[in-house]
Amino acid sequence: MPQIKNKTRCPWVRENPLYIKYHDQEWGVPVYKDDKIFEFLVLESAQAGLSWLTILKKRQNYKKAFAGFDPVKVAKFNAKDFKRLMADAGIVRNKLKILAAINNAQRFLEVKKEFGTFSKYMWGFVSGKPIKHKIKTLKDYPVKIKEAEDWAKDLKRRGFRFLGATICYAHMQAVGMVNDHSVDCFKSRK
Repeated sequence: MPQIKNKTRCPWVRENPLYIKYHDQEWGVPVYKDDKIFEFLVLESAQAGLSWLTILKKRQNYKKAFAGFDPVKVAKFNAKDFKRLMADAGIVRNKLKILAAINNAQRFLEVKKEFGTFSKYMWGFVSGKPIKHKIKTLKDYPVKIKEAEDWAKDLKRRGFRFLGATICYAHMQAVGMVNDHSVDCFKSRK
């Protein structure tokens, strides 16, 4: 496990300031605010096939490019916005991922209208409380879990894109639906 400044962190944390800050301040902390949840959905789907560090380095660019991660604004993006995003070297310029982010904003608002908040809908897949795994080594991290598979199926049924079971599981870890801090990590809640 990485030991940095006398703190033991999860085995996936690299000795990189962005990784350390993300791990120490955000990863696994329960998130209930819809705008923050939308931010993670955009970032997680953009990350598909890439390293998380790539996305962390581009996070501020994404925030600017995607209207501060405001799903109402992103849902209204048009062809001109799409062209702007495709020309933006500060984000991952993948046509399908950009189209998915716009589409997912529209679907996000539909879910929000149906459930009152996207948070309420999302947290329902873990019965409203974080799942706690007993992670000891990198090998102990599953690629996906049943709850992520169920959620991904429902998202697909609702028209979301680029949010399969593996990405949903990464999102669940990021927003604290799953507490996957290793047992010896200083962030692990006993």
